[in-house]
Amino acid sequence: MSFEAWIIFALFWVVFVTTPGPNAVNCIQNGMYLGFPKAMVGVLAILTQATAFLTLSALGITALIAASPTGFLIAKLIGAAFLIYLGVRGWITARKPVKIEEKPAKSVYFHALAIATINPKSVAGYLAAFSQFVLPDVPIWEQMLVIVPTALTLTALSYTGFTALGAGLGRAALGAVFHVWVRRILAACFVVYGVLLGAATTPGRA
Repeated sequence: MSFEAWIIFALFWVVFVTTPGPNAVNCIQNGMYLGFPKAMVGVLAILTQATAFLTLSALGITALIAASPTGFLIAKLIGAAFLIYLGVRGWITARKPVKIEEKPAKSVYFHALAIATINPKSVAGYLAAFSQFVLPDVPIWEQMLVIVPTALTLTALSYTGFTALGAGLGRAALGAVFHVWVRRILAACFVVYGVLLGAATTPGRA
């Protein structure tokens, strides 16, 4: 990958990981409720998913899944239902006092991993990256030596920022009247993402 191509890829990835989506909302919520240090476990989960998707994309598996209407439909509906469930539950419990509890790191990790994995933005983004930036006449693993560190570094910086934003909101809003609306806005985001996921078409298809 040339330097010019790397710059273009890096800019693409910055836009990809900084555009708010389910991962960002989850990072903000984790930061609000858990505080910055503990919430960073969620960022680790996103990086795990990113590493897996980068590897699968390189092997062509992600593209193969997206090319299967039945497989994509099943994954889409499961993901949509999960996000809508999180949103509805969050809206209903928005008025309940927030209880700061010790939440096992394992629970935070797998919750974030589930959201990252069913995120439709991930499939579309990785397919776009590998269809636009990977050169067919250069061994894929040579290109991965550049793509993976760049993608993971930018992903970590972005979601660390969202987590820090949530931690700041938590300190400012915890116990305040408008905290209910902050929680409801975040809950509504999950519902919207779920509906959009359920209505989405298979990447590359009309």
